Amino acid sequence: MTDSEDISISANLTPLPDRVGVDGLESKWRDIWDTDGTYTFDNPGERSAVYSIDTPPPTVSGSLHVGHVFSYTHTDIIARFKRMNGFHVFYPMGWDDNGLPTERRVQNYYGVRVDTSLKYDPDFKPPFEGTEGKKIQAKDQVPISRRNFIELCEKLTAQDEERFEELWRELGLSIDWSRTYHTIGDHAQRVAQKAFLHNLERGEAYQQDAPGLWDVTFQTAVAQAELESREYPGFYHRIAFSFEDGSPIYIETTRPELLPACVALIAHPDDERYKPYFGKMVTSPLFNVKVPILAHPAAEMDKGAGIAMCCTFGDQTDVEWWRDLHLPLRSIIQRNGRIVMDMPDWITDAAGKALFEQIEGKTTFSARKIVVDALRESGDMDGEPKPTTRMTNFYEKGDKPLEIVTSRQWYLQNGGTNKALNAKLIERGKELNFHPDFMRVRYENWVHGLNGDWLISRQRFFGVPFPLWYPLNADGEPDYENPITPSEDVLPIDPTTDVPAGYTEEQRNQPGGFMAEPDIMDTWATSSLTPQIVTGWGEPGDDNEALFASTFPMDLRPQGQDIIRTWLFSTIDRAQLENNCLPWANATLSGWILDPDHKKMSKSKGNVVVPNEPIEKYGADAVRYWAASARLGLDATYDEGQMKIGRRLAIKLLNATKFALAIGREDEQHHVTQGATATWRPQDVTEPLDRAAMAKMSLVVKQATDYLNNYEHSKALEVIENYFWQFCDDYIELVKNRAYGTADATGNTPSEAAVLSARTALGMGLDAFARLLAPYLPYSTEEVWSWMHAGEGSVHTAPWPKPLAYATAAFNVSPDILAHAGATLAALRGIKSKAKVSMKTPIKRVRLAVSDDVRASIRAALSDIAEAGRVIGDFSLERAIEVVNKLQSNVEEPEGDESETIVVAESELGEPPAKKPKAK
Repeated sequence: MTDSEDISISANLTPLPDRVGVDGLESKWRDIWDTDGTYTFDNPGERSAVYSIDTPPPTVSGSLHVGHVFSYTHTDIIARFKRMNGFHVFYPMGWDDNGLPTERRVQNYYGVRVDTSLKYDPDFKPPFEGTEGKKIQAKDQVPISRRNFIELCEKLTAQDEERFEELWRELGLSIDWSRTYHTIGDHAQRVAQKAFLHNLERGEAYQQDAPGLWDVTFQTAVAQAELESREYPGFYHRIAFSFEDGSPIYIETTRPELLPACVALIAHPDDERYKPYFGKMVTSPLFNVKVPILAHPAAEMDKGAGIAMCCTFGDQTDVEWWRDLHLPLRSIIQRNGRIVMDMPDWITDAAGKALFEQIEGKTTFSARKIVVDALRESGDMDGEPKPTTRMTNFYEKGDKPLEIVTSRQWYLQNGGTNKALNAKLIERGKELNFHPDFMRVRYENWVHGLNGDWLISRQRFFGVPFPLWYPLNADGEPDYENPITPSEDVLPIDPTTDVPAGYTEEQRNQPGGFMAEPDIMDTWATSSLTPQIVTGWGEPGDDNEALFASTFPMDLRPQGQDIIRTWLFSTIDRAQLENNCLPWANATLSGWILDPDHKKMSKSKGNVVVPNEPIEKYGADAVRYWAASARLGLDATYDEGQMKIGRRLAIKLLNATKFALAIGREDEQHHVTQGATATWRPQDVTEPLDRAAMAKMSLVVKQATDYLNNYEHSKALEVIENYFWQFCDDYIELVKNRAYGTADATGNTPSEAAVLSARTALGMGLDAFARLLAPYLPYSTEEVWSWMHAGEGSVHTAPWPKPLAYATAAFNVSPDILAHAGATLAALRGIKSKAKVSMKTPIKRVRLAVSDDVRASIRAALSDIAEAGRVIGDFSLERAIEVVNKLQSNVEEPEGDESETIVVAESELGEPPAKKPKAK
């Protein structure tokens, strides 16, 4: 409804249940929403009419985490709010089911591992069907073909996805389930491969042999965004290199096993200790290889000896020195983390060769022990190794420090080596609306700190393949400089099973034939394209073209704060390269879930709560309430106390609505009669107290709307909830007798207009609360909506309330009347509480002291106050002599609009009502 339309509210009432409760509402309304297609996206064909959400595809890892319900609830609140504001909400769901976590889970679940030399076995049966979380050692895993392994991955992820979908449905996410995708599915693969081919054609994707971070456990390259710096114990070894005259120069290293890979000694150019030696040659101990002493500003003068050996490669600093100083490549670490088996050609000394033969094929740990023993024996080590703890790079999912291995890998430009692109990506970050805004600095720091392009190739099996083959020359050597690419109309392809145009399968891996690119894309290389995947980018057909035009660029990317550098940044990078724009206008960043001890929940710590448990215990609305109470960007504690409050709120909404709808429309069994109707018109609200309630509602609607438009869901909930309790505890208590039309304690019967005024305000108020709370409590609000708007559709497709209807009903009356009347009723009840008598005890006489600005408000509602407080005699108001406390408003009021509380000056109670005899 717009401000220019009729602002009356019509209701079609249904018989009310004898008892109300929240239990069972999930299953009831889930089925109805599915049948009615309540959340199905109907493309209107106009971009301005659509609100599109780039929903995070959760990693399908087999285990659910209460954190899953947290940020997804925040997103659903916005989706429901936008839908009620007239937008066609495009809200799809995806499953991130490719990558290393899935492979590791499949290996443990089925007890298998890949052997690429094996052929496909269509009748293969895995040795296990679940190992109860126990890790199966590699030696005990059954080797299978890559295709068999992929089939098991697809089978297990399908099972996991069913569990996730059931959770999302139970939680009440208003997702269009007809638009579900998989990051390993044909559609996602086609988009990822097409985007890669475009990057390749434009020169944004390239391959090169280069040193890169390598995880020896997972046997794959690792990107900069996947690094995790951890403390790692080690030892400093003080080792002597020697000048030509035999005099020593000492370095300190934690990796003496890399001595054969040493290419230089490096010191800071301003270090006075080493300035005289720059450009001179020294000889390495044990292996007797000559290396230069060079200067580089990255050397740390205050670390160790202030001079370090540069080996190819021990860490990222070695890579930086190697590139900047154009040093030779002397790599000795293989992909399996062991020393190479071939004698390096730069070691020519007989003793050096003999020692190297001892470490060939050894792990770095074993090689280190051999080298250290040799240094002791030769006298080239000064003293014994000293224990230390150093910060070392790990793959975020790995258990061992990363090595740096030289290999051929695929890279995608991300601003790490292209200053113009880096500046453009910084600019895009400034254009994006971050919620909360302080998260923007994390994005900018990451982009400014990039030191290399995005490594997107992985040496794994389950993922999106690179759509490439390489021609083989007469000697069977691949021509990596001239890859064979498929046409886009045949995508997706798997080069390990598909054949390039012009070749036959018999030519695979044969001289003069072709070979497949064996690597797959990093999972983020597909996930970074979720906006393009869900909006139909580049897909044939009028429907896809129309979908893309009406949904892209998208409106919202919700996600966790911990993946700004991976998912958020990489998505912006891909959209910049492919579409020359931001992929969305807004990004909402959620915090983490903490356990009751305020520690981050994680499976490794064993403090994770399975989300199904609190939903079963308290109901989905209660769990959503807890999630919605947390602000964006801030961590929240798992709190079942908050869930209890949410459950109480939902039950109160059901009870209050049932009460209000039943007034005046009951049969002899106190049921609302079938087919009863009501029209709540603002002009029928005539009593000052009723108008004050509507004035407050107008203010609440405006504030809640403003907060939600600014993605501040928790502040909106606070405003709505505070007034809801005031409405129930004060307003309903004050007007219920008048709404019934019953005579007061003095025998006076309210006028028909006064009765209609109360019933109209009650109906308008609870109708508004059903809509205001609908994004937060979808099940209980749908239930009460069905009682008052039978046959009119879902509350979740009803229009969001607008302030005008309630402002019109208020007729310029101040909301202070309700606040002051509520405080007065509390004072009257306080008299009885102090006297320890029933609230039904009449008050024969009462005198209240109130401030001048409060007196008029109280007089305007005096009859309702007297009736609710059962004042049957003299009820006088006098001027307050001194200020006592201050009345706190439940809604943010303008500064200076404060009132004084009411002080009981004198009172006299009547006889308490006689107790009814107990039934035998």
